[in-house]
This record gives sequence, C-alpha cells and structure tokens, in this order.
Amino acid sequence: MTCLLFYLLRIWCRGGNRTPTPFQAPDFESGTSTSSITPARKVRIIHEMDGLINYNRAFLKNGCLLMRTEEFDFALPECLIAQHPPECRGASRLLCVRGDTLEDRQFADLLQRVRPNDVLVLNDTRVIKARLFGSKSSGGKIEVLVERVLNEHEVLAQVRASKSPKAGSHLLLAGELEVEVLGREGEFFHLRFVAETAVLELLARFGRLPLPPYITHAAEQQDEARYQTVFAREAGAVAAPTAGLHFDEAMLQALRDKGVKIAYVTLHVGAGTFQPVRAEYVREHQMHSECYEIPQATVEAIARAREEGGRVVAVGTTSLRALESAAASGELKAGTGETRIFITPGYRFRVVEVLLTNFHLPKSTLLMLVSAFGGMAQIRAAYRHAVEQEYRFFSYGDAMLIERKP
Repeated sequence: MTCLLFYLLRIWCRGGNRTPTPFQAPDFESGTSTSSITPARKVRIIHEMDGLINYNRAFLKNGCLLMRTEEFDFALPECLIAQHPPECRGASRLLCVRGDTLEDRQFADLLQRVRPNDVLVLNDTRVIKARLFGSKSSGGKIEVLVERVLNEHEVLAQVRASKSPKAGSHLLLAGELEVEVLGREGEFFHLRFVAETAVLELLARFGRLPLPPYITHAAEQQDEARYQTVFAREAGAVAAPTAGLHFDEAMLQALRDKGVKIAYVTLHVGAGTFQPVRAEYVREHQMHSECYEIPQATVEAIARAREEGGRVVAVGTTSLRALESAAASGELKAGTGETRIFITPGYRFRVVEVLLTNFHLPKSTLLMLVSAFGGMAQIRAAYRHAVEQEYRFFSYGDAMLIERKP
C-alpha cells in the first residue's frame, strides 16, 4: 500500500510538470562510461542513429527524434526493486502487452502465448566473475571490474581507485595475481595478467560475481546459480541477459514439445547496460559497444520459421539487439561483429516480432528500445500498470511479453 501511495504522488505522465524519479539509475560501481570500448577503425560498428539508418521517414519528418530523455523517466518505489530471485525459476509474473491491451499472467502462461513454428531466440552468454579487489604498488586499495576479455591474458576494465594507475605500473589483485597496466582505451584500462594461466580461468578462481548496482547485497551462493541462465555457455558477459533467468529446463522442453524452435545468439552484455542516458536529448547519447555472434543455424531456423508461418520471439533485449544488428543491411546474416545499435521510437524492426523482457531502468536505452517496440504510449501505460499492481522490477524481477506494434 505504501508503494502505491508513493507512486500516485509521483506518477509517470506525458508532458506537463514532471517530478524526478526517486530511483536514480546509478553507474555500474564506477564513474566510468562504456562509450568507447574498441576503436571503431578496428571493428564493424553499427550505430543506427548515425545517419538515421532504418528509421521511419514520416517519424523523422515530424521531428520526434528531438525527444527528450525525461520522456523516459518514471517514478519507481524502491520497494519494487527485486533484491533476490523468486524461490524457483519461472515463479514470476508475466505482463502481456498487445497494443492497448494488458493482461496479468504468470510466466508459465508463456506456453499459451507462443505458437507451433515460432522460433525462440536465447542469448547464451555466460556471466564471468569479473570483479577483483587488490592494491597498487603504492599500497592504495583498488577495485577492478573486467569489461571485456581481449585474449588469454589481456582485458579492458574499469578501475576504481583514489588515484588512477599509470601505464607501466603494476597491480596486485586477490592477494596473488600480478597485473600490468598497459594503458588506457577511452574510459577503460588495458590490463595484462602476468600469470601463464588464461584470464578466464583466473577470474573463475579469484573473481567475484558482479551483481547490478541496484542489488544492495554482495553476491551470495544463491546468486552464483541464479544470476546465470540454465543455457549459459559462452563466457564473456559482466551482466546477465535477465529475461533468460526465468527459464528452467522443464519450460524449455515444454516449448520444444509444443513445436517451438529454440535458437541461440551470443551477445556479451557489458556494464553499459546499466548506464542511464544523461544527455538532454535522446539522439545525443553515445551507445556503448558490445560484441555478438549469430550462428548460421540461427539464421536458418528463423528462415524456416517464417516459411512455416512462425514468428521470431526474442528472449531479452540483448537477443533483439544482436538480431537487429546482424540484419542492418536488410538481410539477417550469420557472423560476429560489434554493435552500438541504439533503438529508439521510430526504428523499423527487421527481424523480431515478439519480445520477452524484464522491466527496465528509468531513462535507460533499454526502456527506449521497448518503447520503440511496443509503442511509447502503450509501454508507458504498461509500466504505470506494473507499478500499481506491484510487479517486481529489474534483473530478479518479473517479465513482460510484448507484441510488436505494427
């Protein structure tokens, strides 16, 4: 009841006098940004806002890309931020959004919402134990959050310290790991682990699970299992593809038994997923970069589904971003790449027709994405309804099933 009273005082509305959200999305344990992970000259970067690629021209003509970030703000009582997962996977609620129609369901009802010949696309990235604590050679305490593993011994990482380490200096992490600071790449530090052992093995042995900043407890034994999908296999993410956390093996098998095809992509989620948009206007925001891979088997599964009248159901915004990035040329292509794709209202989706996703942070790029997918007014109404009905928000929270707005 307290949550509802708080919400009604600070309701999210279109235009007019706005009140700031009581929950400000924090940085991922650091003041660093993820806007420049890898120089653009080294990789193929897809950034839909550059040149306004793949946007509805009528939408652009009306000047809607001058929308302000505050249009994606909303009031969220802190008591609705899920701090722990439900007792068992799949014991979550599901808000179904189809145009202006909202339905309160349970996650198990997903079986009734998908159809034979649909293809369900899952992100099989695996969260690594990316957080390490240690000291500089001077004795100063530091915290390291690995953002990306570059090879067997080198990483890009955020480093939090009273004074930034200099190139050529050495760090001692977890009491025994010697690390050399090679330099800076944008806001990140380029680090080399001196040990002969591969860095992923070292992180698994000495690192700690990097829970999101809005989860207030340190990672516990329960989090080791539950902040990981049951189908995770490709190590490299520093945040979980949270829509996938709802699935257990029984649900996946029930979907197969119904005739739903299961396919996979890999997108290694970076810490930038938690960064709020700070620019006044949406189009001024610079997206972080993430690497992805689309297997040929997934391209073929999607093609077969369409031939048989099925739909593409993306599990999570990460799966959607990978698919839409790989279809930037107009045709879905297998392969690996880097993406800075920034999907906002007006974007024309090429691949995904249904999206399963959790509830997202105020003023976040992911809230903008789902608003583009389901319609701004419809998603605003859905979030208002979710707060009123006390749905659980964010990584360990409840889910939404959104059918794409025509």
